[in-house]
Amino acid sequence: MQQQTKWSQFGVLITVFFFWGFVAASNSIFIPFCKKFFSLDQIQSQLIGSAFYGAYFYGSLILYVFSTLTGTDLLNKIGYKKGIIYGLLISVIGAVALAFISGSGKATFGLVLVSFFIIALGFSLQQTAAQPFAVALGSPETGAHRLNMGGSVNSFGTLLGPLVVSFLLFGSVNSKVEASIENIQTLYFFLAGLFILAAVIFAYAKLPKTTSDEKLENSPKAMNVLLIIGLIFLPVLFADWVKETTGLSKSVVIISSLAIILAILFASMAAAKKNPNGWGAMAYPQLVLGMIAIFIYVGVEVTIDNNFGALLKKQRFGGYDESHISHLVSLYWGSLMVGRWTGAVSVFNLSKKLKRIMVIIVPFAAFGIILLVNVIKGNDVSDFLMYPICIAIAVAAFLYAEEKPVKLLLTVSLLATAAMVIAITSKGMVANYAIISTGLCCSVMWPCIFALAVNGIGKYTSQGSAFLIMMILGGAIIPPTQGSIIDLDPVGDPSISSFTQLSYLVPLVCFAYLAWHAIQTRSVLKKQGLDVDAQVAASH
Repeated sequence: MQQQTKWSQFGVLITVFFFWGFVAASNSIFIPFCKKFFSLDQIQSQLIGSAFYGAYFYGSLILYVFSTLTGTDLLNKIGYKKGIIYGLLISVIGAVALAFISGSGKATFGLVLVSFFIIALGFSLQQTAAQPFAVALGSPETGAHRLNMGGSVNSFGTLLGPLVVSFLLFGSVNSKVEASIENIQTLYFFLAGLFILAAVIFAYAKLPKTTSDEKLENSPKAMNVLLIIGLIFLPVLFADWVKETTGLSKSVVIISSLAIILAILFASMAAAKKNPNGWGAMAYPQLVLGMIAIFIYVGVEVTIDNNFGALLKKQRFGGYDESHISHLVSLYWGSLMVGRWTGAVSVFNLSKKLKRIMVIIVPFAAFGIILLVNVIKGNDVSDFLMYPICIAIAVAAFLYAEEKPVKLLLTVSLLATAAMVIAITSKGMVANYAIISTGLCCSVMWPCIFALAVNGIGKYTSQGSAFLIMMILGGAIIPPTQGSIIDLDPVGDPSISSFTQLSYLVPLVCFAYLAWHAIQTRSVLKKQGLDVDAQVAASH
């Protein structure tokens, strides 16, 4: 008999999915605020994202290295339930620290970064445990349904995060408050309380045994590569100190680190092809290509948003100040929600005709929720009126791709590339819409990249999944790369936006690479006798 989904337990679990989205998306409001409050340049402000996403990498790496060296899967030993509890408690430490720092009146940017790092370190452990845990809370056949629901809740968190943080920092449209870092103290005490409450509920909930009996696969060469990447990334976190010590500009440090990390991954793929021994999951080229693609995808998704505030301040793009950008930021993250809710339609057992109807209805219904939340917050939604055109184009792309991973990834990557060309060559709301609409394209990239990467790697699937999650690191290094271009514009002059607009060449190159990735991965898989798109077509 199929095991029924334990909805009461799953209802608790998906709260952590909400936390991840809420905090990550709120960074897009917090970054321009910190830039002004601490008198930072654009690269320095992006270190919030670097600390946040860097913690995901280091947290996963520490867990992997410990398990490899001891021969014991630590998470498997303590169980997914305790893994989530410990992750929540780590995030409590970071949230409480940030709350005290904010309310002390003596906040420094360095302490803020440390607090964000600790919060995300907890998220790293939560995410590593929560995804297989979601699959375990019911029949394995319906595990994908629960993961998609978790992703939908995550997207709702990304929609609310920017709006809530903007309200706490700046007040509503009709009721202004003095912007101060002390204003977020309440938020992070509240989040810490929610983390504690969730941990207590998990501790007392009667949950099934949810550990894996998979044997650890020894892969020393892969571990060495990941350790080297971890060392190469460190100068990005300490870019100011490196500049003071060596005289190298922060831009040189960041761009060099990015280039070296990508070169190492490509070189590893070539080395593993010659001699696969000791490489584990990285012996499969589709997995390494997937690692690079996840690195690029997370990086481009984050950089578009994190640097959007700098563009919106320019007169050519609306001349918004920090207190008036939350509606456009929420529309970007809301666009990811639109796409993910639409993608979730495919997991239900619907007729082909009804599924097509739902793919058309769901995105516009999700857009209605975005409008409603912004109206409740008090935002002017007149800027949203023409955006349904972008949604209609995305719906056409989803229908054309027919749920086939390669076809869908290629289609949305090319659409996003075209959107970046429009953003770089136009101005005003046309350019803003082009940038925001890439959220619709990004929304379906992760599952496509992930599915292609682990296809055909057999017993290394678990290890390969861990390597892919580590590549969230891209969100820590690509945003400051774009920020280094933005810093070429004169400080404090909203009339000059040439380099700020030109900086969107970075996401353009990223999306173009993802289009190439779809074609290249299809070729690699076909050489192994695998055709994912054909498999999907045959299953319908």
